[in-house]
Amino acid sequence: MDHAIYTAMGAASQTLNQQAVTASNLANASTPGFRAQLNALRAVPVEGLSLPTRTLVTASTPGADMTPGKMDYTSRPLDVALQQDGWLAVQTADGSEGYTRNGSIQVDPTGQLTIQGHPVIGEAGPIAVPEGAEITIAADGTISALNPGDPANTVAPVGRLKLVNAKG
Repeated sequence: MDHAIYTAMGAASQTLNQQAVTASNLANASTPGFRAQLNALRAVPVEGLSLPTRTLVTASTPGADMTPGKMDYTSRPLDVALQQDGWLAVQTADGSEGYTRNGSIQVDPTGQLTIQGHPVIGEAGPIAVPEGAEITIAADGTISALNPGDPANTVAPVGRLKLVNAKG
């Protein structure tokens, strides 16, 4: 039986994988904070005594394109954008820490700040705000709240966004 079919099958499989990566990148092009996946193919020689000229195709150096994307001004006081290589810390469903570049912060019914349903983690843990408070986020990530009916000079800090650098 000719084993060349396995070489062709491997190349076809990797081509389908490349197509799936491209489709995902296109589908998420307008998703806030999305980083395109990178995928490169390389030839790997087959080891063995017979036919040393055969090669297989495999994915090489998969990763994400960390080039900053376009920033859109939304006028929502809870939308943030990260200009550097930082990530916002969130709490995942299992309680561990996860990271996102999606800066569309929401307030859930209990006052917890969330991103896509995950609690936003501040430097001192998950961040919650008083019910009905006017929330502002400063350029350094400090979150402040002004309770309804309070004078403007009583703004109180409630936390600071935990930013994590992807490079260590």
